[in-house]
Amino acid sequence: MEVTDYIGPLSLIPATVAILLAFITRNTVFSLAVACLAGVLVAGEGLLGFPNLLVGALGNEDFSWIFMLELFIGILIAFFQRTGAILNFSQFIENRKMTRKRVQLISWFMGMFVYFSDYFSPLFVGSTMRALSDRFNISREKLAYICDSTSAPVSILVPITGWAVLVAGLIIGMGPIEDAGDAMTAFIISIPFNIYSILAVVMVGLIASGILPDFGPMRVAEERAMKEGKLVRDGAQPLMGDELTSIDPFPSIKTSLFWNFLFPVLLVIGFALISVFLTGSARPMESFLLASVMAATVMRVQGVPLFEITNTAMAGIKGIMPAVIILAFAYALNDLSAALNTAQYIISVTESWLTPSVLPMLAFLITGFVAFSTGTSWGTYAIMIPIAVPLAFSFSGNELDTVVYATIAAVSGGGVFGDHCSPLSDTSILASTGAASDHIDHVKTQLPYAAIIGGISVLLYLLVGSAF
Repeated sequence: MEVTDYIGPLSLIPATVAILLAFITRNTVFSLAVACLAGVLVAGEGLLGFPNLLVGALGNEDFSWIFMLELFIGILIAFFQRTGAILNFSQFIENRKMTRKRVQLISWFMGMFVYFSDYFSPLFVGSTMRALSDRFNISREKLAYICDSTSAPVSILVPITGWAVLVAGLIIGMGPIEDAGDAMTAFIISIPFNIYSILAVVMVGLIASGILPDFGPMRVAEERAMKEGKLVRDGAQPLMGDELTSIDPFPSIKTSLFWNFLFPVLLVIGFALISVFLTGSARPMESFLLASVMAATVMRVQGVPLFEITNTAMAGIKGIMPAVIILAFAYALNDLSAALNTAQYIISVTESWLTPSVLPMLAFLITGFVAFSTGTSWGTYAIMIPIAVPLAFSFSGNELDTVVYATIAAVSGGGVFGDHCSPLSDTSILASTGAASDHIDHVKTQLPYAAIIGGISVLLYLLVGSAF
């Protein structure tokens, strides 16, 4: 979709409609669909603009990539369920004298360990730990929060991830940064200034360990799970189909914790890490494809009939479809926001306020608002870094100094902050999927935690700015 006319404040309508309806109706698909329809009407495309939007937004390589990634993840999770691998893993961990606190801490550590892909991390941790967390009456919202707040925040803090490569790539050619080496060095030095991401990971540990008690909607969800045994609220719509969560282990098969669970997981992690060093990208889609094929091969060797393997794979595809549908509409809305120049409008009404002392703080807030409105961190980085970082260099006399490092980090953390607050975020959708949580319930319970950390980040960026 291409819209050339100036839309101005009307460009905020699609995202506003999506966010308001999501919280009012608790129906993410309906909210996103109505928002897309409202957007094409604002763009002057008429009713026929709706199918044209979907064709344009979904008929591209980016969506095809995440669509295939989701399918392979669904298939692998189904194989885990059918072989009893997740059940075996849960029992293995439980034999280590588990408690609610320990289960949450293990989930936290696993989220930090699987740092190389924000897509893989929430799905892997959620699907792996869900059976165990259910057994200890940990709410699905709590599990989704742990998955979400240890995926993107960790990915943006580690300099060997796709996130780091993206941010570093965007600052090449700015100021004295001449090549990829200079850019990565600047990114690494900026990491300590990424206040939101650091605090987000720390807060998960504090919440999981009980040092910081649950509060707000999360406390209500946890009390419901502990006192009533309800892992989700009445009327909730978990973002993973029954086809995937109700798969029983195949009878008369002797499963192996290593071959049916650890081996595919090691393939995913090993292939992704090798890909990072060889190509600069984790290639999670290819990793899951390889793991799915090898898991199916192991099942066949163990005596599972071929038709049973294919039926299980189809169940996995069906079970992952609720997340795929929501991601499809989120992609369409993101494409629509780009066509309406939503981000450019937000920036145009705020950039006149920028001064060296408030630049990191405003960069953090503006980036967060753009990411909240569009549901994408990476797209927001592509918009904000070419604007905010050159401004920082203009204030620093074209030298690499604290204002530049703080601004790079503020944009990096702001994208994660906006993602954590937005029902349109793809990583939050994946966290809801992995935990089999109602998506809006996940966003509502995570929002107060993210808002508090965001507020602390604003204050600390003001403190950092006062030194300029």
